Amino acid sequence: MKKNILIVGVGGQGTLLASVLLGNLALEKGYDVKLSEVHGMSQRGGDVVTHVKISDDNVSSPLIEKGEADIIIAFEKLEAYRWLPFLAEGGVMYVNEQQIMPMPVTLGQVEYPSEADEIIAKTAGRLVSFDALAVAEQAGSSKAVNVVLLGAASKDLPFTEEEWMKVIEANVKPKFVELNKAAFVQGARA
Repeated sequence: MKKNILIVGVGGQGTLLASVLLGNLALEKGYDVKLSEVHGMSQRGGDVVTHVKISDDNVSSPLIEKGEADIIIAFEKLEAYRWLPFLAEGGVMYVNEQQIMPMPVTLGQVEYPSEADEIIAKTAGRLVSFDALAVAEQAGSSKAVNVVLLGAASKDLPFTEEEWMKVIEANVKPKFVELNKAAFVQGARA
């Protein structure tokens, strides 16, 4: 198996926890894994992207180039649009339909791209777009969007639900384990 996965969002959405869960699970299953995180003013709501490469063979570089991502997990719609050029032909994109307005849009300097939905739908090999925020709130917390989206994307990864539950138990603070397990399950069913 070889998978190149981009996890994209804005600061505070839990992109880093999602990449840790995915990376640790792949390591536990014997895959070679490389992670690379890029924070663009993330504490101020800026973009955050994590490159995750998983392979049976040796992974030499942690970075995913344009056109090489098999899966993009986007925690926010504009980030899905921004990272679309990195999706491989026939790749799958998981998108939270939530819109978080970046500062230039909030200040009226630029407009939110109205064509984003249409371009994403035309470009993605397969698109799974849903209100992950609503699903997270049903699971118990709006902060669980990250794990909801991992649950949805788990259909395209070679790990069982039981294996995901174990990695959540091992990597999430104990008081949030049950919430994250519920969020994962509901995301997988969304």
